[in-house]
Amino acid sequence: MSVFEIIMLICFGSAWPFSIYRTWKSKSVEGKSLLFLLIVLTGYFAGILHKIFFNYDNVIFLYITNFTLVAVDTGLYVRHKNGERA
Repeated sequence: MSVFEIIMLICFGSAWPFSIYRTWKSKSVEGKSLLFLLIVLTGYFAGILHKIFFNYDNVIFLYITNFTLVAVDTGLYVRHKNGERA
């Protein structure tokens, strides 16, 4: 378990609740990119797979938490992007 990996995941993960809240309240996805969200999801998924297959430790829960937060933000993006088109 690397303290630097933990710090990185906490720092990156701390931004997602604010992004989710902003999207939820404003119902706008202006300034967001679906491609960026999908790339970040892929990165967290790769981190989870690495923890499962090569280096299992409790840091996996930070990867899962961050993946879940980005998935929620992605879901809000899709929901509100479709609403903006209507």
